Amino acid sequence: MFLTLYLFIVSGNTVIMVLITTDRHLHSPMYFLLANLSFVDMCLSSNTTPKMISDFLRENKTISFAGCMSQIFFAHCIAGGEMMLLVAMAYDRYVAICKPLHYFTIMNLRRCSGLVLVSWTTGFIHAMSHLLVIVELPFCGPKEIDSFFCDMPLVIKLACMDSHDLDILMNADCGVVAIACFILLLISYTYIINTIRQSSKSGASKALSTCSAHITVVMIFFVPCLFIYDSGNLAQCLAVDLCICFH
Repeated sequence: MFLTLYLFIVSGNTVIMVLITTDRHLHSPMYFLLANLSFVDMCLSSNTTPKMISDFLRENKTISFAGCMSQIFFAHCIAGGEMMLLVAMAYDRYVAICKPLHYFTIMNLRRCSGLVLVSWTTGFIHAMSHLLVIVELPFCGPKEIDSFFCDMPLVIKLACMDSHDLDILMNADCGVVAIACFILLLISYTYIINTIRQSSKSGASKALSTCSAHITVVMIFFVPCLFIYDSGNLAQCLAVDLCICFH
């Protein structure tokens, strides 16, 4: 089941990227950002899913320390980058709806490329701030986590020290990025809604239709994040213990 879902994710996002790249009618800022979002989604799914699927098929569910740290780094790097990319897409919709006459002047290729670069840079800095702290922790056992991938809070609990303050620090770091992105999204859509209210019914309907897909993606991304870290980690529902091999 998981393999089927994963293949659908990879193939679907690949088709989107190929279509946007090859079809000249789709060479616009909105579709440029959408192609990057598809690439980010595919990378995020590929970070842990293949390893999880292979572990379902064998009794010895182990991962090396380097592999564990890689999962943590890429999970936070890609997730942080996707949050900023969603903000960039909201900014694109803000310009398209609130400043339509200046849209192609503002959202040129250079600006779009800069927004994508800022997204990846933010994700990289966010991930490195976690990785540099975790790799220096004194690990002495146990070496087993109740999850199908190396989630940061669960790995911190393996350290031979009081991890309470570190948990607060790491969660605060994640919270700052998530809340900052969410506030920027709210600001963008506040301006968009105010503009839509002053438009005609036909114009408002068209504007809402262009934003509905993006709003859906934002909800799909942020709500599970709140569920995972506020309701006790979704990984425990799958009950797949993963042993980390420290070399």
